[in-house]
Amino acid sequence: MTENTQTPSSPDSELPTAYTPADVEGKLYERWVERGYFTADPASEKPPYTIVIPPPNVTGSLHLGHAFQHTLMDALTRRKRMQGYESLWLPGMDHAGIATQNKVEQQLAEEGMSRHDLGREAFVERVWQWKEEYGGKILGQMRRLGDGVDWSRERFTMDEGLSKAVQTIFKKLFDDGLIYRAERIINWCPRCLTAISDIEVEYQEDAGELVSIQYGEGEDTLVVATTRAETMLGDTAIAVHPDDERYKHLVGKLIKLPLTDRSIPVVADTHVDPEFGTGCVKVTPAHDPNDFAIGQRHNLPNMTIMDERGVITVHGPFLGLDRYEARSAVVGALRQQGRIVAEKRPYLHSVGHCSRCSTTVEPRLSLQWWVKVETLAKAAGDAVRDGRVAIHPVEMEKRYFDWVDNLNDWCISRQLWWGHRIPVWYGPDGEVVCLGPDDEAPTGEGWTQDTDVLDTWFSSGLWPFSTLGWPEKTPDLAKFYSTDVLVTGHDIIFFWVARMMMFGLYAMDGEVPFKTIALTGLVRDERGKKMSKSFGNVVDPLDWMDKYGSDAVRFTLAKGANPGTDVPIGEDWVQASSKFANKIWNATRFALMNGATIEGELPPAEQLSATDRWILSRLNKTIAQVDAYYEDFQFSKLSEALYHFAWDEVFDWYVELSKTTFFAGGEQAKVSARVLGEVLDVMLRLLHPVVPFVTETLWTTLTGRESLVIADWPKDSGFRDDAAEAEIGSIQTLTKEVRRFRKEQGLDDKQKVPARLDLTGTVLAAHEAAIRQVLRLQPEGDSFSATATLPVAGATVALDLSGTIDVEAERKRLTKDLGAAEKEKAQAEAKLGNEAFLAKAPDNVVDKIKGRLAKAEADIARIQAQLETLPAA
Repeated sequence: MTENTQTPSSPDSELPTAYTPADVEGKLYERWVERGYFTADPASEKPPYTIVIPPPNVTGSLHLGHAFQHTLMDALTRRKRMQGYESLWLPGMDHAGIATQNKVEQQLAEEGMSRHDLGREAFVERVWQWKEEYGGKILGQMRRLGDGVDWSRERFTMDEGLSKAVQTIFKKLFDDGLIYRAERIINWCPRCLTAISDIEVEYQEDAGELVSIQYGEGEDTLVVATTRAETMLGDTAIAVHPDDERYKHLVGKLIKLPLTDRSIPVVADTHVDPEFGTGCVKVTPAHDPNDFAIGQRHNLPNMTIMDERGVITVHGPFLGLDRYEARSAVVGALRQQGRIVAEKRPYLHSVGHCSRCSTTVEPRLSLQWWVKVETLAKAAGDAVRDGRVAIHPVEMEKRYFDWVDNLNDWCISRQLWWGHRIPVWYGPDGEVVCLGPDDEAPTGEGWTQDTDVLDTWFSSGLWPFSTLGWPEKTPDLAKFYSTDVLVTGHDIIFFWVARMMMFGLYAMDGEVPFKTIALTGLVRDERGKKMSKSFGNVVDPLDWMDKYGSDAVRFTLAKGANPGTDVPIGEDWVQASSKFANKIWNATRFALMNGATIEGELPPAEQLSATDRWILSRLNKTIAQVDAYYEDFQFSKLSEALYHFAWDEVFDWYVELSKTTFFAGGEQAKVSARVLGEVLDVMLRLLHPVVPFVTETLWTTLTGRESLVIADWPKDSGFRDDAAEAEIGSIQTLTKEVRRFRKEQGLDDKQKVPARLDLTGTVLAAHEAAIRQVLRLQPEGDSFSATATLPVAGATVALDLSGTIDVEAERKRLTKDLGAAEKEKAQAEAKLGNEAFLAKAPDNVVDKIKGRLAKAEADIARIQAQLETLPAA
């Protein structure tokens, strides 16, 4: 779309006296959507810019982590749209297999039923009903935040198109020998009754017990330590290091396994650390991933001793016991036999828990479907190494390579009913058939489909291209793939990012799924502590939006966004951002009341005052600075640059310095009004991607044009005026020095003080009226008495403070401060004059003392000058 010059439905030219976000945000957002500003056109000749949203769970609601990343993605896409790109930010949701199934199972439990009472087909239908009624709440919350997504392209990982993509790639991987079925150790949740991915396991320090058990008899004895004593029932070996002299004579021998009628071998394996504990480890291949690997190397049997609910299935005395009951019973039985040689209780150790239900995860040998990742992971690593994909910040590359270069085969099957069902059928005579989306399922007696569904990460791994229509060759896919930037947290680089890289390169013939991976940190509280319900520090961003407005939340998050590092946030900071939005509002109102306009060309430089030339020079430097920060994903720096330009330079300096011109009226006031209009126009454009609502309202009022969303992004004109910047810099220096002096005297900035200004021979001479306006300096009257004189910036400011300060008390205070400064100087000089000290002290300590000396000398000069300005007693 092109930038329109006028719209009949633009906001009223009169702005309310105060900015109330609730009166603005909802209506503005709906207007943007209705006018199709966020809808991308694949037929457009504009260059594409694409971001696909990391799909939030259908069960989820907007949390600060979402708000943080969405703010950054929205800023990127809004800016690119303004720069003339066909900008697509594609939204959608993930079906979230375990989380969603748990929600519906909880509903059924309240009704006294289980999913098995309904049966698979009816249960899945019930989940779809839940999704339509309760799911996707986060989508409405995204609108509250101002997400400029293309709602016409909203996708769901279980919709028809994405289901076709899942079946297509499964079939392709299967036919290429990259998907297989095998028994391996997986993370198992005994409550959810499914395998779960590594990212769904949360580790925490649990208080357990460490028991040391004696195996064997007589001279052939070994001691092993374990926190899971019940698993000894499934031991099939004892392992020692091959170079451990203590146990070489036992390698190859059979050792009696306590509490059983079995004997197990002693094997030598380099996995064992001879320096840890006794140097012996029990090997339970069916219940520990490391033990499984040892078992594979030594052809040990895999003995499963508990079922999917964690109930013991072997050995009479313990049969039918829950794993925790069995743990106590096994330890008790071993103690009775005198085989417990040491116990440590409580023993703190890291234990994995299911992120959905907090049940302790059980490593379990299970028949599952797997993706063979070796070649896929190599391609994902090569794409970064050869520069086709950039990771930002670059320091995160090492973590990425550590992951993809050592990736194990991926367990993709889940024992759930909600999700993409594995498209494999088994025949009555052992046939195994994998079907694509257009294949007919086999008919006849004895054919059954695999009951498992695919890991949620399998379908979300296709997200960058499946959402654009793959496997069909759609106009969207041709226009908007590869996507430009993936904005996501560094915590899921191993899971989602790596899977998208592998699948994108595989499915799209080596074309990368995104050109840049921009990794963010995690949002923490104001003390840097992780947000957690147990800590009581979780914040609902919607509460802050209700209180301060969405712009304030967005700006606070963007200001904290340093690449790859965590983001602390507190309510005080959101409140400060709200004040910034109000400052923009009030300053723009002032500007409009004083005739600020964008009509007509900017006057040539020779018609501009030094103040006008200064602000235009600073404006163009700010444009260049903000552009550079955007290209480097430095959101914190660009937000800080915009904040200081708007508040400090435009509002606190330019507007204040220009007030005398506006009050005087005339041609120069018209010129400054045009300059102020230009500055506000560009400043609001620069701020818009981060704070879209307040800027839209102000800009459309200022310009009378349709919308900032489709306005042009500002370009650096190249205008620079170093002389004007130096001239205004002199005013700033003088002003700051006078303000500092007034503060030291206990005078408020707004308190009017009579003053005599001697600006002769300086660039300040032309700015006396503005200086008096900014500093609240009254003209000297007949009774003027210079009680303080400040030499600064080549000029002299004489102030009449009679009646405002106690001269004698001020002299005593300054004399006391002078004595302290002279003492500090003497101490620093003494240390720096001590050769013995200098010979031993580190450079940084010496530099610190030199800094103290320099400060003391500056303080002495300043205080002496202040004393000289005081009138005689």
